[in-house]
Amino acid sequence: MNELVNYIFSVGFANSIVRMSTPLIFVSMAAVLGAKANILCIAYEGMMLFAALGGVIGSAVFQNLFAGMLCGVLAGSIIAGLFAYFVLVLKTKDMLVGLALNTLGSGGTIFALYMLSGQKGSSISMNSLQFPSVAIPVIKDIPVLGDILSGHNLLTYLAYLSVVLVYVLLYKTPLGLRIRSVGENPDAAESVGTDIVKVKVIALMIGGILASFGGMFMSMGYTPYFTRDMMNGRGFNAIAAQNLGVGHPLLTMVCAMVFGMADAFGIALQTYRIPSQVASMVPYITTLLGLVIIGQAQKKKEKKRALMLGARE
Repeated sequence: MNELVNYIFSVGFANSIVRMSTPLIFVSMAAVLGAKANILCIAYEGMMLFAALGGVIGSAVFQNLFAGMLCGVLAGSIIAGLFAYFVLVLKTKDMLVGLALNTLGSGGTIFALYMLSGQKGSSISMNSLQFPSVAIPVIKDIPVLGDILSGHNLLTYLAYLSVVLVYVLLYKTPLGLRIRSVGENPDAAESVGTDIVKVKVIALMIGGILASFGGMFMSMGYTPYFTRDMMNGRGFNAIAAQNLGVGHPLLTMVCAMVFGMADAFGIALQTYRIPSQVASMVPYITTLLGLVIIGQAQKKKEKKRALMLGARE
């Protein structure tokens, strides 16, 4: 137990938090865009799975990392496009469509993998490529800080960059203003000529690209191959992070890192011979605690609002 405590306060554990937060940050930024446009999308697991497999297949076939990235983004974006078409055009239930696409991601990726490689468990037999690790100049030579921040996969740095880009998009661009106006008051947005469906589709497709990078990190960064259901609920954890962060990109990133810490802690538990079932529970327990915090905060907010209205009357 002392060894576990020492590891938690070590540089290696901090490095692991930065790494494990990568897919959660990507997908939580996608969830932020969806929430700002008032879209309930739970299909991120399906997007991530298809992107993870698409990136592996593309890089293995073309033996080119950029081509593999494009294939991964295309695969994830197709799922995002399907969600947009069924929900925004055909007006079907968003929860049902999300569940259907997640189920399709779970079974469809394995079917595609079996058709291409003859394997149902993983893509180890495929000669796929990985995104490179990056050593940050100057920072890599700083004691402790260099060990925590430098040497991560390229997608890890892109994940943290995506937080800045989403913030700028939402609060510094005309498109971001339209996304927020559509989410907050669609009638007012429509009255000034904004195409509500078009704006929501754009928000979903940008989110699909972000979620795709989160999926590709798992199969082309965190591990060098695709495995069945390898997202392991990260899409739902990212949605919870977005809710905890009240839709703000920076706060959502912090919450995503908390869930990344839970993932890192779960892996540490397995290393120190604690049953794997207990370790795999940690991220979900963290999610439940986060939802409790959200519920309590909203309850206090509503109570305060009711008191204020009563005082005015």
